[in-house]
Amino acid sequence: MYERSRNLLECHIAGFTYYDGLDVIDELVPGAILTLKSEPDNPYDPNAVSIFYDDTKLGYIPRYENQFLSDLLYFGYDEFIVAKISSCNLEEHPEGQFRTVIKIRDNRDE
Repeated sequence: MYERSRNLLECHIAGFTYYDGLDVIDELVPGAILTLKSEPDNPYDPNAVSIFYDDTKLGYIPRYENQFLSDLLYFGYDEFIVAKISSCNLEEHPEGQFRTVIKIRDNRDE
């Protein structure tokens, strides 16, 4: 059976309340494409991986989940990673309102 992608990680967006997610909250629907960026110079966590929707910073991959993903991004494997909003529940505490799924893209020839 041929798989086009596989889930690598699913997690909440850490620090959502400290960034600009409220500016784009109406656009953060399941399936919305996100961008991940490695932040090796982050003074609090050298493995930090920030999450963006277009140019709007939403927060981070939680610290306890970011090591492997940070390494992939740092070494330039971002083209094999797809991140999307997987769910949203505005009834939750802001730190748990949005979840993201990170998939590793299947790059084999069909």
